[in-house]
Amino acid sequence: MSSKVTPRGAYPHTKRVGDFIFVSGTSSRRADNSIAGVDIIDEMGTKHLNIETQTREVLQNINTNLATEGASLEDVVDITSFLVNMNDFAGYNKVYAEFFEPATGPTRTTVAVHQLPHPDLVVEIKVMAYKKLV
Repeated sequence: MSSKVTPRGAYPHTKRVGDFIFVSGTSSRRADNSIAGVDIIDEMGTKHLNIETQTREVLQNINTNLATEGASLEDVVDITSFLVNMNDFAGYNKVYAEFFEPATGPTRTTVAVHQLPHPDLVVEIKVMAYKKLV
């Protein structure tokens, strides 16, 4: 499981309202501020931004944030995903299916965006979960 990442602005990672938990848009940024899925592929510093690695890291980061509220990805009921390039949809969808079942998983909306807060990010995901307070 990923270490907890510090928000880069004046907002919380999660907000609980009754039995609903809202998770802010989450990226593949790690606790040390490196970004998962950024591969240097030559001596000139050319980068390959790996949608599969980034999607996996994003979902693991979300799971870590949900754990602070006593919840997990199993409690997610709605997902909004933001992709910088819809050509990455197949790789994103492949990894998404590792975490969620089509029949029982959350509802989902995926949209293309012009850019995300860092040029090495290709995906950001926000979720809403439902977990009864105990």
